[in-house]
Amino acid sequence: MPHNLKNTLKEFSIGSSGKGQYYSLPQLGEALDLDIGRLPVSIRVVLESVLRNCDGKKVTEEHVRQLANWKPNAERVDEIPFVVARVVLQDFTGVPLLADLAAMRNVAEKMGKNPKQIEPLVPVDLVVDHSVQIDHFREKKALDLNMQLEFQRNNERYQFMKWGMQAFDTFGVVQPGFGIVHQVNLEYLARGVHRKDGVYYPDTLVGTDSHTTMINGIGVVGWGVGGIEAEAGMLGQPVYFLTPDVVGVELKGRLREGVTATDLVLTITEMLRKEKVVGKFVEFFGEGTASLALPDRATIGNMAPEYGATMGFFPVDEKTIEYFRGTGRTDEEIAAFEGYFRAQDMFGIPGAGEIDYSKVVTLDLATVAPSLAGPKRPQDRIEIGNVKSTFASLFSKPVAENGFNKDAAELGRSYSTADGIEVRNGDVLIAAITSCTNTSNPSVLLGAGLLAKKAVEAGLSVAPHIKTSLAPGSRVVTEYLKAAGLLPYLEQLGFGVTAYGCTTCIGNAGDLSPELNEAITSNDLVAAAVLSGNRNFEARIHPNIRANFLASPPLVVAYAIAGNVTRDLMTEPVGKGKDGRDIWLGDIWPSSEEIHALMKYAMDAKTFKGNYEQVKKPSKLWGAIQGTKGQVYDWPRSTYIAEPPFFQDFSMEPSAASASVRGARALGIFGDSVTTDHISPAGSIKDTSPAGKYLLSHGVLKADFNSYGSRRGNHEVMMRGTFANVRIKNLMIPPTADGARVEGGITIHQPTGEQMSIYDAAMKYVAEGTPTVVFGGEEYGTGSSRDWAAKGTQLLGVKAVIARSFERIHRSNLVGMGVLPLQFKGADSAQTLGITGNETFDIEGIEGDLKPQQDVVLVIKRANGDVQRVPVLLRIDTPIEVDYYNHGGILPFVLRQLLAA
Repeated sequence: MPHNLKNTLKEFSIGSSGKGQYYSLPQLGEALDLDIGRLPVSIRVVLESVLRNCDGKKVTEEHVRQLANWKPNAERVDEIPFVVARVVLQDFTGVPLLADLAAMRNVAEKMGKNPKQIEPLVPVDLVVDHSVQIDHFREKKALDLNMQLEFQRNNERYQFMKWGMQAFDTFGVVQPGFGIVHQVNLEYLARGVHRKDGVYYPDTLVGTDSHTTMINGIGVVGWGVGGIEAEAGMLGQPVYFLTPDVVGVELKGRLREGVTATDLVLTITEMLRKEKVVGKFVEFFGEGTASLALPDRATIGNMAPEYGATMGFFPVDEKTIEYFRGTGRTDEEIAAFEGYFRAQDMFGIPGAGEIDYSKVVTLDLATVAPSLAGPKRPQDRIEIGNVKSTFASLFSKPVAENGFNKDAAELGRSYSTADGIEVRNGDVLIAAITSCTNTSNPSVLLGAGLLAKKAVEAGLSVAPHIKTSLAPGSRVVTEYLKAAGLLPYLEQLGFGVTAYGCTTCIGNAGDLSPELNEAITSNDLVAAAVLSGNRNFEARIHPNIRANFLASPPLVVAYAIAGNVTRDLMTEPVGKGKDGRDIWLGDIWPSSEEIHALMKYAMDAKTFKGNYEQVKKPSKLWGAIQGTKGQVYDWPRSTYIAEPPFFQDFSMEPSAASASVRGARALGIFGDSVTTDHISPAGSIKDTSPAGKYLLSHGVLKADFNSYGSRRGNHEVMMRGTFANVRIKNLMIPPTADGARVEGGITIHQPTGEQMSIYDAAMKYVAEGTPTVVFGGEEYGTGSSRDWAAKGTQLLGVKAVIARSFERIHRSNLVGMGVLPLQFKGADSAQTLGITGNETFDIEGIEGDLKPQQDVVLVIKRANGDVQRVPVLLRIDTPIEVDYYNHGGILPFVLRQLLAA
């Protein structure tokens, strides 16, 4: 029965004759004598959830009052219990999450409880999008062949998902081949408003993928969390977070001719990274924001993790309603959606001065220029006219300055592969129209198609050795490219549809030819990839491709034609066309008028409806997958799925977690911007790595290794893959004679001084009973939401990670796994303190009752007997996180609550 706190349960109008109940924020404002209309819209949506879910236990009247009194620049000490309407998963994170739920049911059964006590309380949708790889390309049946291989490789994982579908009442799977989770979420899963017990409320969610924020483009509050936090959220635990600052971004003016949404999002990413928005909400407002098409807003929301924010939020307005209509939502849904937001006074993009923000940042859209980002980080934007000079400069710069540490004289040198192809530094060897960021945006995809058409008509082509692919985020994309008559031209340049999924952007590009790989490795070439993705961290796209540039889909096609990033597309021709004529980028670049004329094909409600009516109808391949039956999972002997070890020796009473850490050794010392890709790679597994050796020893052929991401249901593989990225640099290893840093997951075991893999050293320390710590610089754990970066850290025996700063999701995941995140204060760092790895470490002050964000002491005991005591900040940020840590992590905490109920 709905409560009526402060008489806030009211009625609103739906369309011309309907009525619905809702919790009125304007009424709450009156009751508390507050001007709630001055609050950021994103805060108001969260406030509605807190008000509606106020039960006097997990969510109290005090929580409502605290958030309603949000001030732009207050000290942030209050935690918000946020109950979400639903949860979305992708398969790389969804499979380990399902394994955790299955293991919880095993525990319940062993303890004589009903396994059905472990049951998601909100709808959970898993979209299978991370598993397909680009093995086949530039051939007619590439799409079907890649899908067949996907099902062969992932049969065991898909059987496990089928078990989950029948075991859990609210768990659904969108089968492989439908698209990318974030686009399926935008086009189909998002409802605008939900209704329960007669009460309407806004759609809200968390997702186990950092780019869940794409949904912010349609006014839905949601963000990425680790799988462990999502499990807690789906099992009835609110998602707790510190009351955030909200940075308002005022967009003014209009984009210039020839500038794309991709150029805009790369500019915003660069700008907001400098503003340090980690852990903050970002909310867009102003007339420039109102002018943006909805897919452009979704593109900007998508890259919130790249600029570091929790969200990149756009309020609901007429353009949102148009998008819902164009994607085939029903008239009833749209009427309820619009009526609800109007009743809450939350309809429309706010103007300047209407909302109180913690800070306001302004961007004039007319200043945005065509850009790429790279070659190693998404925030490193380069205007297109500077790509050639930037690459040339970075080629010889030291690694510490983001360079490649090569002799400048080698830049122009060419080499021949065994099969007679000439390759040089800067050659584009992978060109991919890929990823949720851009393949959801019809303007840039139609732009790529138009550019391809003009290029083909001018007689341009793409060299056959370049690995080209088009992997749309939705099957609707193929329909509108066909309807607009552009797909044949893309196919002619090698950009035929190869898959519907994440592919190249997450390291599923498939391999290059053996001859190209050999030429790259034997000559130490710095080859390039150009992709329309959102991440370009080292070794993410392909282990042998070191320069990775993010670009709009039309620029991906242009660089594939040009063939090398050392060609300046502003002052040099893209290539030679018919009769040897020079063709320039301006000759083939589509005008906004040409793109606009084709937009009618992209927003056709009938096409969207027809596509998503197929969701519940299994394809032939999906229908053939047989899952086991039953409420409790019978674990097979598998290198894909294994019972996770997180509930071994589980008891209803937690053992003391806050024991002090004494005599710890450093397992690794890392620099700035260590990403979750560095900590737990998602891509290919080397046969010489600890994970590769493990698979070989279990009879798995190298061809069947698949990827780290696909094996996240097996902790034995994932432990061995932790800190195993081929480009990670452990500063404990001395540099080479030329000053270069040794790359790969190796460390020095102390006190033996022996060099070995990080996994082997960790297991040695565990066997010796020696705790370990890891040191990092700024932005430790930036990137993907993958909780295996924290799970793997914990399973290696690491007790604390000590860094200059943490990215939001990874910090939360570490606490969720019972690992202490500790932050250096002031100018302190591993480097300024002279930490080399031959010291031992104590952590004092964690015994007894912990307080959020208290000071603790790092005691450094050096080999010469010197002792130094350094205060560090405990980054357990909220009271609930103290509980999680004391219970050994979030999963044991939630399981104890469920079994005690």
